[in-house]
Amino acid sequence: MNELKIFKKLIATVVISFLIYNNGFAQSLNYNQLAGQQVNSQINTITTAVPFLLITPDSRAGGMGDVGVASTPDVNSIHWNSSKLAFEDKQMGIGVSYTPWLRALVPDINLAYLTGFYKTKKRGTFAASLRYFSLGDITFTDVNGQTIGQFRPNEFAIDVAYGVKLAKNFSVGGAARYVNSNLTGGTVVGGAATHPGRAAAVDISATWRNDKIKFKDGKKAIADIGLNISNIGNKMTYSNLATQGSANYLPINMRLGASMTFQMDEFNSISIEADANKLLVPTPPVYKHKIVTDSTGTHDEGVAYDASGNPEILMGKDPNRGVTEGIFGSFNDAPGGTKEELREINYGVGIEYWYNKLFSVRAGYFYENPLKGNRQYFTLGAGVKYNVFGLDFAYLIPTQQRNPLENTLRFTLTFDFDAFKAQNDVKGE
Repeated sequence: MNELKIFKKLIATVVISFLIYNNGFAQSLNYNQLAGQQVNSQINTITTAVPFLLITPDSRAGGMGDVGVASTPDVNSIHWNSSKLAFEDKQMGIGVSYTPWLRALVPDINLAYLTGFYKTKKRGTFAASLRYFSLGDITFTDVNGQTIGQFRPNEFAIDVAYGVKLAKNFSVGGAARYVNSNLTGGTVVGGAATHPGRAAAVDISATWRNDKIKFKDGKKAIADIGLNISNIGNKMTYSNLATQGSANYLPINMRLGASMTFQMDEFNSISIEADANKLLVPTPPVYKHKIVTDSTGTHDEGVAYDASGNPEILMGKDPNRGVTEGIFGSFNDAPGGTKEELREINYGVGIEYWYNKLFSVRAGYFYENPLKGNRQYFTLGAGVKYNVFGLDFAYLIPTQQRNPLENTLRFTLTFDFDAFKAQNDVKGE
């Protein structure tokens, strides 16, 4: 009997010791330790100013999974890759696009896009565009909920671009952009007057094309590879009191893609395209927290600050860097290392079929990692051409979460001045 009592006491002692140990172990696993362990399983999205600059403005690309850096040139090339303009076979074109935004929730948010190009008689092609994003009517209130005014926030960008061939199968291009983002209408926020955010930016791009591909059965194909680095410009602020740390990067973006266009016969052609995108701005770091242990236990008092008042970084790099340093550092600054850097690449694939250059159907898919925004959707599209006019549609079908373009038709109307001129020439004969 005594041996049994001793054995029970021993078991109880072991159990109590185990619980005490685990309680202490759990307390010792504070925020900083858990953050380091879970960095590659936590949502860590990158945010920038004026994200409307990355919205697909036209229905052709919108129907092919938002791909376009290496697609055959068209009137919307200035957005995707201005160097494609050098391979444009028409002399002049104009396009108008309209995209309802959040139409299921708000009736007056939309993106309008006007663009055009002109090919010179030598080798260069000029283009220009205007992008206007309306955010609808907003009612401003004070801290007590009292209405202090109404305003219609809006953002716009004006672009000019030029594309030129440096060789028969290689071209380069550049675009200059002015961006204006008026989100507050001068409303005083936190005791500080606000103003529109303004920025100047440039794009640099290149395209390689092989249009001499032939197959044994006599069919032909054109291969394109395109690269575009867009929105390289100054940081944007909305208040005179803004500090360097509160200034926002533009959505500097690198887009690389390839396409193959198969000419099946005189009437039928199919294009297959793929794009990869990466934002070239700093990834948010994981900040260190101040952990305090006292007689009542262990407490997390929030982000820890150094003697200069700057938040201490646990993993990753300081995001408050210059534009150039931010671009080059964006390839190795993610707190989760290479694994997280790879998650920041978005992918799009698309296919386009044309019959007799009069009717087209399109489909595509876009993928963004769930920890970096989780935009995942299929797209469908179609286009028709009649004389000098072309009309394109696009429709988005989300697969993971609701999307601002869900159940929304997008429209693009194009004008072919070469066809218009040809019609007039025929009438004049």
